[in-house]
Amino acid sequence: MVELIWTEPAIQDLEVIADYIALDKPEAAKKLVSRIFEKVENLKRFPKLGSSPRELHGMSYRQLVISPCRVFYRVEEKKIFILHVMRGEQLLHAGLFEMN
Repeated sequence: MVELIWTEPAIQDLEVIADYIALDKPEAAKKLVSRIFEKVENLKRFPKLGSSPRELHGMSYRQLVISPCRVFYRVEEKKIFILHVMRGEQLLHAGLFEMN
């Protein structure tokens, strides 16, 4: 089995999204965070479960779409790095991943 590593930017991204949702719907925010963690855990058994984001064509990143979010990750041997979490309607730019 592979090791799952949440990076600080990914944790911060998820916190910002959850905090915003919690302003009006705290229970919905909790459910979203739980659902994201549950789906991301599946990567331990199925590292290539996600798709290749079309905006990052030719790069070694993958994504899980967990509505309303996209979770971006990279697989390296026996490790999976969760890099960013963003709302699906946000525009993605490759510069976000240059340092990862």
